[in-house]
Amino acid sequence: MASTGIAVSLSNNDALDLAVAQLDGDQSSYHHTPEVFLLYLAVPGVPLAKMQVLESDSVAAVKLRIQNSKGFVARNQRLVFEGRELSRNDSRIRDYGVRYGSVLHLVIRLSDPRRTAVRTVYGRKFKFQVDQRRNARYMKQEISRNVESPNGIGESVTLVNGEKLDESTLISTICETNTSDTDFLANKSENFNGNEIEESSEQLSISSDIGNNLQFDDAKEKYPLIEPVLVNPSVTLTPKITGMIEATLAGLEMEHTPVMSSEGTGGVYFMLDSSGQEYVAIFKPINEEPMAKDNPNGYPLSSDGEGLKRGTRVGEGAFREVAAYILDHPISGYRVSDELGFAGVPPTVLVRCLNGYVDQTKYDCAKKEPKIGSLQMFVKNSGSCEEFGPRAFPVQEVHKIAVLDMRLANADRHGGNILIRKDENGQIELIPIDHGYCLPESFEDCTFDWLYWPQARQPFNVETLDYIKSLDEEEDIKLLKLNGCEPSSKCVRVFRLSTMMLKKGAVRGLTPYEIGNMLCRENITTKSKIEEIVEEAEDVVLPGIGEKAFMEAISGIMDRHLNELFK
Repeated sequence: MASTGIAVSLSNNDALDLAVAQLDGDQSSYHHTPEVFLLYLAVPGVPLAKMQVLESDSVAAVKLRIQNSKGFVARNQRLVFEGRELSRNDSRIRDYGVRYGSVLHLVIRLSDPRRTAVRTVYGRKFKFQVDQRRNARYMKQEISRNVESPNGIGESVTLVNGEKLDESTLISTICETNTSDTDFLANKSENFNGNEIEESSEQLSISSDIGNNLQFDDAKEKYPLIEPVLVNPSVTLTPKITGMIEATLAGLEMEHTPVMSSEGTGGVYFMLDSSGQEYVAIFKPINEEPMAKDNPNGYPLSSDGEGLKRGTRVGEGAFREVAAYILDHPISGYRVSDELGFAGVPPTVLVRCLNGYVDQTKYDCAKKEPKIGSLQMFVKNSGSCEEFGPRAFPVQEVHKIAVLDMRLANADRHGGNILIRKDENGQIELIPIDHGYCLPESFEDCTFDWLYWPQARQPFNVETLDYIKSLDEEEDIKLLKLNGCEPSSKCVRVFRLSTMMLKKGAVRGLTPYEIGNMLCRENITTKSKIEEIVEEAEDVVLPGIGEKAFMEAISGIMDRHLNELFK
């Protein structure tokens, strides 16, 4: 029988087994049929891996195969093809244009690292950051790999803070917080206690390859360590934002290393206070965004300037982060000082920061030009919604984020960018972060994970309805321009449309699920209801008609569709 005949006769289960085996390294034979084809998996730092998948496979199925063969948890995977993230797990990979021979870029989202210090009885001290889900044995191996020592320093680690080390212990257990150093004793002898470690150790620190050194003195003189970027000099910073910048500056002046996060798709840095023990802010440089030239997470460069999500541009994420904070009005009206916004977006500002230069695998201070990016206040939290089931979340907390996302047509709302914390009364609060893909130029990638939470099917309360009614998109556009954030005409149109849909839906008593469902596509190939409405309007209005007249036409068509859908 010909080889093609064998390939055609494969069942779905057989094809799955073949794909897993070949991703593991068994590459003796590959079968290409209309249903089974070869892909290449690109992971930063390792050779391309071959795998076979079914043409009908969903994104979730491909991630599961990678998890089964490589051990990367599916929910921590991000797959990118030709500059676009395969973000809809239920869509088929072929709907994203993936075909035989395509290269999928795999980016792994890891948990935030823990800082550790390893000291020897000879007075040397080594600092590392390690994924908190690793165990102590992995830590020992990393020490051996990163530290040149003829004595096998890593394999001789025996004590942690004076206690005997159990190799199976997780780093998250050893290092209780991510801002305090935990001491490992590296020595072949086990006859040293905690006091002897302190007596024999000198404070000589050697940075690991994911550490960072502050700039040289001449650069400090040429540029300030951090300063706000204010396009309009009449704009006054709020006390909280001013305090956040001052606290960040104090940490940089004390030469406390910004800690690079392993979460997120772009370069993300936890900025420390003057003591070096507390995080005060999160810095995201625009030149390290996904698909930008200095992105440290292995994303391919954008070929046409478009960002990871349709309708966004590389290098605009920081401005969108700031815009989300500006547009998150307090329930009392426009923000005057430090009032908390309705959705609770943490204070965010555009800054110029001199904190080193990232080159994929290492930090290099040879380049001393400052970076521009967003600086957002760090919020102490208990984790993200991705780590918890949604049923415990208060309805109002989900609704406030739903209102924000629908207004801004957020193209990247998932459980990982909603933080959880408890207030002084023990009540759960949800904190929305990561708004680099809000205010897009199209609705194509608009996605809200909360659509599938039970709270989304509950009606808005009176307070939320009053807030939605008070929204004025034209005043919001003026507010953005006043603060130096001037979105493109396409972004402005999408913002007007999404706000219009939210307000019209709310006044009809629709739930967040019903409104949000009209703003999002069911799958990658089926256009959303809002996209259909826009296309209908474009077909009936005269060419060259003004924006105001076009929006009036849209309003009438939207009313008709809503009346037909929700009689």
